Amino acid sequence: MIFSSPVFIFVFLPIVLLGFHLSLRMPYRQAPVLWLIATSLFFYGWWNPIYLLLIVPLIIANFALGRMIFAASTPQLRKLYLYAGIVLNLGTLIYYKYAGFLLDNVNAVAGTHFDIGTIVLPLGISFFTFQKIAFLADTYKGRVGRISLADYSLFVLFFPQLIAGPIVHHAEIVPQFKELRKQSLVWDNLSIGVCVFLIGLFKKVVFADSLSAYAVGPVFGSAAAGDPLTFLEAWGGVLGYTLQLYFDFSGYSDMAIGAARMFGINLPENFNSPYKSANIIDFWRRWHITLGRFLRDYLYIALGGNRHGNARRYINLFLTMLIGGIWHGAGWTFIVWGALHGTYLMINHGWRAIKGRLLPDLKPSRLGTVLSIAVTFLAVVVGWTFFRAESIHSAFAIIAAMTGANGIMLPSVFQSVPVLGPLLGSVVEFGSMGDAFGSIGQPETYAYIVALLAWCWILPNAQQIFRSYSVSLSADTSTPRWQSLVFQRSWMWAAAAGTTFAICMLYLQSNIEQEFLYFDF
Repeated sequence: MIFSSPVFIFVFLPIVLLGFHLSLRMPYRQAPVLWLIATSLFFYGWWNPIYLLLIVPLIIANFALGRMIFAASTPQLRKLYLYAGIVLNLGTLIYYKYAGFLLDNVNAVAGTHFDIGTIVLPLGISFFTFQKIAFLADTYKGRVGRISLADYSLFVLFFPQLIAGPIVHHAEIVPQFKELRKQSLVWDNLSIGVCVFLIGLFKKVVFADSLSAYAVGPVFGSAAAGDPLTFLEAWGGVLGYTLQLYFDFSGYSDMAIGAARMFGINLPENFNSPYKSANIIDFWRRWHITLGRFLRDYLYIALGGNRHGNARRYINLFLTMLIGGIWHGAGWTFIVWGALHGTYLMINHGWRAIKGRLLPDLKPSRLGTVLSIAVTFLAVVVGWTFFRAESIHSAFAIIAAMTGANGIMLPSVFQSVPVLGPLLGSVVEFGSMGDAFGSIGQPETYAYIVALLAWCWILPNAQQIFRSYSVSLSADTSTPRWQSLVFQRSWMWAAAAGTTFAICMLYLQSNIEQEFLYFDF
């Protein structure tokens, strides 16, 4: 089940909440933790029960290795147990996620025909693999004390963050498990959690899912089939995907934080209006925040960080993002996407160093900030083209069309616009695109895309709206003074929440239920 499915909203979540609050009244101290473990296992097994036989042994093995690291008598033993845990977790991830891709490339190079059959990727394996590795590394560094198997199991399994993050540290969430029985703000947690959840649900079912069907699939599908795209078609598809991924992942992050808050648990912030970023460094502080944190703390620093000179620093940046690209998927398009962002970061850090030497007193103007946001957004959009495309070839074909290589054609309706029509007619062609690409040929689709871009750039996010209630850990709640939308317990907000829920239900009834995009990563 997914967060936006009726079975989750009307059956699973209410039952889990009811059982949780009943367990708080039980004399056994760990009753709430055990209830959440049991229901999280049910949630994970709903997709495919066979993978419970994978995640449960991995939890037990990693817990045992953590204990062994903690109790090891020599540094050599501690390191041995750490490496054993890393090999176990990465080996499992590589088999399920990359074995087919690696074998296909070996066959292509060597001319062989090895086949290991179809391997179904277990949901969430990339996320809980990194989470378990971080726990072992922190134990090795002496940052973890002795914890119970129950607390460790819930740390991995807690259903709001199990499938697609955020990637949490034990120090952020395990202490909260020990405070579950001390809850005194049950109504606060429920009301705030429900409202944050509804914001995410709205983004998912109203924006992300509609963009998938009407603006993204037809264009990328045509590019994969080798059909030429025009300028407007290519931009419509790529911007549609840029927004689909934004609202899909932002929606999931809000729903995860909201669902966890209903149980009195705060998850770390994972998404902070990344398209408002003025440079690519800032983008990675806002997009998939906990993944960026993991890559920085456990990969970039492990590679040497900036401790061995600038040349090594730039290499480490590039390698970190390249591995981040590979983490997202087994395909050359993801490798190119990671390499692009590694290159972006190298350029961004290099420019900062040059500007610091040559123009130390230069202050960004308002126009300069707007231009920086536009350039950063364009760089991100180019990256998303590779991220979504079926192949590198089709990605380059789309980018070529975005430059006007296949001609610039507008829907014929623009031809009749006074003044604008004749002016455009001197430099572009007019024609009908609706037959080939569905709604991507209609002006209202582009108006929809422009409106959603304005949403991303202008409106506050959920953490800013609920900034008085600390809905997530380490959230950046700073917001311009004119963005004064702040949550309050009032009839107005209750009516807004009810209206939002009703709209979401109407969309769920009229559209096919779609998984979150990050479930595939």
